[in-house]
Order: sequence, then structure tokens, then C-alpha cells
Amino acid sequence: MNTPAPRSENFIIPGPQGAIPVRLYAAENQHQPLPLVLYFHGGGFNSGSLEDAEIPASFIAQHCPAVVVSVDYALAPLHPFPAAPEDAYAAAQWAVRNAVRLHAVADLLIVAGDDAGGSIATSLSMMARDRREFKITAQVLIVPMLDPSMTLLDDAARIKSDLTSAQCAQRYQQYLPHCMQRLHPYAAPLESLRLAGLPPAMIATAECDVLHAEAEKYASALIKAGIPTQFSRFAGVKHAELHTHVPVLREIVDFLRRQTKSLFTIFSSGTLSRQGR
Repeated sequence: MNTPAPRSENFIIPGPQGAIPVRLYAAENQHQPLPLVLYFHGGGFNSGSLEDAEIPASFIAQHCPAVVVSVDYALAPLHPFPAAPEDAYAAAQWAVRNAVRLHAVADLLIVAGDDAGGSIATSLSMMARDRREFKITAQVLIVPMLDPSMTLLDDAARIKSDLTSAQCAQRYQQYLPHCMQRLHPYAAPLESLRLAGLPPAMIATAECDVLHAEAEKYASALIKAGIPTQFSRFAGVKHAELHTHVPVLREIVDFLRRQTKSLFTIFSSGTLSRQGR
């Protein structure tokens, strides 16, 4: 029997820059609390919207299953770093506090995103570890932008990438207008010397993408830091295609099911508290 497509609902939540538009994906007839996923769309920090996250967010909600909140964070150049990560953090605070109303399990909070959204999910994982207000169970990074220095970019023409170094430079220039920002670990995860304590990660890259080497290096750094990390490179796929590529979506669902299965069992037995903070 096929699982019905989830319902979606748009609404507004408060944030440090003002209102944050979000879109909720949840089953029509949900009978028990489910894992809570925050999804951050791509767009290179200076573009993108909730519509860009429709396919992955809906797929995760339907097949994991999970309650998914897609977040439309502040964009550069009007709102440069750290506006987007702070919006992400505010969205996580709101989701955890309203977990009961969302029919979600606050103790099973997952962050996910593609392109710039992958960077923001990474930043949020670090912020949650450092601020200790809530805990993130897992992070899913799809073709993430992780290295403002751009020293690991591949040759776009050689690998037939749909994303170029010039595009990356323009995006980072708007998102990180001050040079010192490019060394901040929340903006440049590859510069971070402190990766311990981060949640288990799944990192997916595309073969035809100039960013694949930096994401693979980050996966290696997480593994060296003792973080359980699953990494996959998808052959013949371009940067803009991967977040809607069915094989990667299926792998994300499998990863999230494994990460939440044992914790969900503990929650169901009453060991974990139902947080409606």
C-alpha cells in the first residue's frame, strides 16, 4: 500500500530579522508523534525559496515518515552572514518548543539542506552543539557549500558542472562581505578545528559538481573527529539535480530511519520526554 502524499501548510514564525516563512509537511492522518526535520533550501545564499525544497521536503515527510518544516531563511546581500544561520537557529527553537502541537518528537530533531541550505544545516548543527539549548539527532547535507576559500573547486568545464567558480565567488561575496567572516566556523566548516560533538551525518555529492571535493573533505574530517558519517557520490548527476534525484532521496530516508529507529523506540517506551518547550 502506497503512503499518501503529505499535506502542506504555509505559515509565519518569529525570527531575529523579522518574520520567517515556513512550510509544514505532515501526514493527513498522523496517529503518533514523528521525527522532526528542518529543511533548508538551496540558492547560493542569495536566492531560493520554499518552492525549491518542495520535492525533498515532501519526499522525506512521506517516506521517512517525519514532520518536516521547510524554512525560508534571510537572503544576502540584504541580509549577509550570520542572518541565515540565526534564522535557522530561531526556526529550530520554535520547532522544538512547538513539537507537541506539530505532532513531532523534539528529541528527534534532524537538520537537512542542499547547496547553501547544506551549509546552513551544518552551521545549525555547530550552533546547537555550542549553545546547548537543544540537541540535533542527525544532519543531512546535499551538495553543500562549505569552503568560502574555494581552494578545492574542481574544473567546471572538465567535469561538465552546471555550477562554476565564478558563480560561487559571487555568492560568497554577497553572503560574506567581510574577509574575516570567511574564517568563521559557522560560515566555513572546513576551517573548523572543533568537530567533536556534532551529530551523525549523511553527505551526498554529485559527480558533475565543482563542490564535490570540499564536501568529501568535510566527510573525512568528520570521520577523523569520531562522528559517524555516511558519504555517497552520485555518478553523472549535476549540482542542481541532486536534491531531487530519487536515488539520493531514498538514501536519505534510509539513513534517517536508521538514525531515529533506536531513539524512537526509547521515546515510545517513555524514557525520552515529550518536549513542548
